Amino acid sequence: MREIQSDAALSLAELAARTGMAQSTLWRKLQELEGAGVIRGRVALLDPAKVGAKLCVLAQISLADHSEASVAGFTALVRRLPEVLECHSVSGQADYMLKVRVRDVEAYEAFMSHNLLRSPFVRAVVSSFVLKEVKSTTALPLA
Repeated sequence: MREIQSDAALSLAELAARTGMAQSTLWRKLQELEGAGVIRGRVALLDPAKVGAKLCVLAQISLADHSEASVAGFTALVRRLPEVLECHSVSGQADYMLKVRVRDVEAYEAFMSHNLLRSPFVRAVVSSFVLKEVKSTTALPLA
């Protein structure tokens, strides 16, 4: 799992060589992990700056209320917004934390104004602009 997390594009032969497993055994193991939902998918990681999504914003969202309708409505809203990369229900003052990627500050202002602040489910948005990315990984810590 560690090897496939670092490079999902490895061929079966390369992965087998790195792990010391026979290709047939490795293939069966990968099929088992995919079937069990441990491996949820294989993706290519793009450089945000090179695809026009250089600005990263962490937005704290407070809901207007906590009714089932508001939670469901907000959830549906963020799921359909491609700029929202992550959405987490959190403890503390905010209800949700969003990780948003857009071109620049002007694009974020438009995104926030047209999508978040106009939503009847959102009471407040507190935005923090990422100044420098110190660490970013998709690899999970494995014991």
